[in-house]
Amino acid sequence: MGVIELLQSIIPTALFYSAPLIFTALGGVFSERSGVVNIGLEGLMVMGAFVGIVFNLTFADVLGAWTPWVSIIVAMIVSALFSIIHAVASVSFRADQVVSGVAINFLALGLGVFLTKQWYDKGQTDMVSQPFYTTDIPLLADIPIIGSIFFEGIYITSYVAIILAFFAWYVLYKTPFGLRLRAVGEHPMAADTNGIHVYKIRYIAVIISGAMGGLGGSVFALTIALNFSHATIVGQGFMALAAVIFGKWHPLGAMGAALFFGFAQSLSVIGAGIPFLADVPQVFLLIAPYVLTILALAGFIGRAEAPRGNGVPYIKGSR
Repeated sequence: MGVIELLQSIIPTALFYSAPLIFTALGGVFSERSGVVNIGLEGLMVMGAFVGIVFNLTFADVLGAWTPWVSIIVAMIVSALFSIIHAVASVSFRADQVVSGVAINFLALGLGVFLTKQWYDKGQTDMVSQPFYTTDIPLLADIPIIGSIFFEGIYITSYVAIILAFFAWYVLYKTPFGLRLRAVGEHPMAADTNGIHVYKIRYIAVIISGAMGGLGGSVFALTIALNFSHATIVGQGFMALAAVIFGKWHPLGAMGAALFFGFAQSLSVIGAGIPFLADVPQVFLLIAPYVLTILALAGFIGRAEAPRGNGVPYIKGSR
């Protein structure tokens, strides 16, 4: 296998697996930059996957080719509303943010599995008939060498995720809203003194994380899983959370970490076609993403500094 053929098999698959992680990790960056730890990214992805699949199955005959796009928008809205539970518990009631996030994970999975059993009378939904399909990007796919590697047989959602990462960077670092959000996460009392509504900003950030988690979960379900069950989102939310930390709470850093983890996941699919991985047992390739996640965090967590107000409930008037 030549270098070009090797890249043609690796890069589209890595982008394919990275997109859901990028979406969800960006949501985690917004939440944690505002000072709210969001362990519930896994649950938000589960809710997004469930809503995306159910909506797709219900309206596929009505919406046709537009079904997956409308499905991910509906999943974003529902997951954003679902994340308000975490916002109320963490911001208004000042509950332990880790415990609240874990509760979100259990609640989302339990609700999704229960409704699936009620509506479909089995442990999983049917397979969707209108998922996302691979496509060639016009003009760009015709570029010699690069076109066949990056723009042939790819999912549009992969590039939407990358574009959104740059947009998130712009919002966080080049807009007044981003400045306020980062100020709230670093020093909420100082931000409050300067007229910034700490609770409002944190609510907005958590809701954004809910929408992005729902987007990530629905994209994962409509490109990879194609149905919903208790095992549809298996640790993807925690990998996205690891990407937030590995990426040092920066949108572009989180995107880079998500691309790395996506590449690790793709090895289980394309490993057999890569000469130096062909003889590696499949089980090692399947666990590779999780092992690399642990190694990445073990090697870099000491150098990554979280926002100073992260995980600390703000009590107005306190020091």
